[in-house]
Amino acid sequence: MIENCGIKIKGAAYGIVLTDDESKWWRGRMEEPKVAICPECGEVSIYLENVEKIKKKA
Repeated sequence: MIENCGIKIKGAAYGIVLTDDESKWWRGRMEEPKVAICPECGEVSIYLENVEKIKKKA
C-alpha cells in the first residue's frame, strides 16, 4: 500500500470531516483522514494516523 495519500471531494474544497459524535460536528471533530492505495489492485483504504481519540471513546 502506498500511504499518506489524500482525498478530495470533487467540486468542493472542504474535504472530509470525521467526528466521534454525529451531534458534535465541531467539538467531536477528529484529524483529517489519510488514504492508502494498493498499486497492484487499486484498493483504496481510508485511515487515521492517530487513533487515541477513538480509543478513549471505546
